[in-house]
Amino acid sequence: MTPEQNKIADKMKIVKAAWDKAPSGPKKDAALKHYQAAEKAHTAKNDADTNKELDAATHALA
Repeated sequence: MTPEQNKIADKMKIVKAAWDKAPSGPKKDAALKHYQAAEKAHTAKNDADTNKELDAATHALA
């Protein structure tokens, strides 16, 4: 993996950990949708969309 892909993989782990700790509710549900979209983008090697969705997931949990 490239250094950029490593950063994204680390960011995915951080967002997933934050999601795991979040209390149930609409924020967690919204974050899950963004996280799942990030996983799809990551699988498709679309770094820009992956980052965008991870940022949206983080924002949804805030």
